[in-house]
Amino acid sequence: MIRYLTSAELAERIGVAPDTVRRYKLPEPDAMIGRTRGWLPETVDAWNAGRPGRGNWGS
Repeated sequence: MIRYLTSAELAERIGVAPDTVRRYKLPEPDAMIGRTRGWLPETVDAWNAGRPGRGNWGS
């Protein structure tokens, strides 16, 4: 069975608050169940690895 992460689980995985992750431009979801988006852990990890770090705002 495939297990998808919710936005709250995505936030926990990358170490931010759920309210914070709602402001991020997230990757396309791997699944949609109704209006609920779901991501595979590897999708989240790849996306998070490519995000700029603190103090790296476009430099």
